[in-house]
Amino acid sequence: MLKVAFIIPPTVEILDLAGPMQVFTEAKFYGFDISIEFYAFSDDPVSTSGLGFGKLENYKNAKLKENDFVLVPGMDMEYVNSFSFKAEKEFFKWLKDCSDKKITVCSICNGAFALGYAGLLQDTECTTHWRRVKALQELFPTARVIADILYVKSNNVYTSAGISAGIDLALAILEDLKGPLFTHKVARGLVVYHRRSGRHNQQSIYLDYRNHINPQVHEVQDYLIDNLSKENDIATLASLVGMSPRNLSRVFKEKTGSTILEYLTLLRKEFANTMMNNPEYTIEYIASKCGFKTSRQLQRILKN
Repeated sequence: MLKVAFIIPPTVEILDLAGPMQVFTEAKFYGFDISIEFYAFSDDPVSTSGLGFGKLENYKNAKLKENDFVLVPGMDMEYVNSFSFKAEKEFFKWLKDCSDKKITVCSICNGAFALGYAGLLQDTECTTHWRRVKALQELFPTARVIADILYVKSNNVYTSAGISAGIDLALAILEDLKGPLFTHKVARGLVVYHRRSGRHNQQSIYLDYRNHINPQVHEVQDYLIDNLSKENDIATLASLVGMSPRNLSRVFKEKTGSTILEYLTLLRKEFANTMMNNPEYTIEYIASKCGFKTSRQLQRILKN
């Protein structure tokens, strides 16, 4: 079973921890067989907001293997600059050992400083909270610190910007592990409809067009994703959310920037491309599952 281990430092920033944690917790709700574990490198850590934690295992007791994940959330910057933090040499060595064992080591916000002290940022693209970019670069001059970016994946070292960017990183990890459709389900469960990418141009039709808060349009989008093979005429969709066909068409376009037909075609095209990875599926079968009347219609759309 894949493990995601969170290392909770003293003066941890709650959202740095809770955001990514909730992404993986939601993934478990949708059936992802994953173990979420929590460890500390000091006794009785307390968050910056004063919230304490129960008894936590020491990180040395973590039994991690290749392809597992370790996440180090951010903490109070005064602590990061303190002698106490810099003296955690055993913990930093443990992080380096994890990386050497091909365990992916991730940081949120200024958790990147722990990765720096572990020697994991040498000649490595990385990022942190925008307030700390200069300090990270000065302290670790061989690191390739990038500003104005949400997260960076460099081999098995992942770093993200501050606070809510940890959610974006966790969703990106989840998409690598389980694909965009599964990630869409998790994102909509968290009411995080618009996945923000690190810096790449990759897009997901399941997550794009969701940067709005209209519940009726979201309901129509969810229905279309789950019912691609149906006719999905405008009258049926409108009755689903108690709107007139004309009003639904207007609001959908206003909120998403796309017509319903354009959006539905993109969904069908994406699902068809996914199904075509299975050599056992015929083009006729794929066309029927995606809601196309003929395989020729599907082939024409794929060409475009």
